[in-house]
Amino acid sequence: MYLRTYVQVSAIFDENGVVTPVSISLRGKTYSIDRVLGKRPAPALKSGGQGIRYTVRIGSSETYLFLDAENRWFVEEKAADANSI
Repeated sequence: MYLRTYVQVSAIFDENGVVTPVSISLRGKTYSIDRVLGKRPAPALKSGGQGIRYTVRIGSSETYLFLDAENRWFVEEKAADANSI
């Protein structure tokens, strides 16, 4: 089971209004986004919902970062991981 975990995101907005996330903060730790690999409207298949899905690289890992219709950022997180802290 996966949960939708809302996260704090620092992003850059260019002169055309294009949003580029640069870091994610989760449970007091900040992770720099090394590269945005893609962006498209897509469902969050594991936790439900819809939004703009950013495929991002953080270190050597690729993950999805979503921006929902209410302009809130979230990631999909395994339920066991969410309860371990």
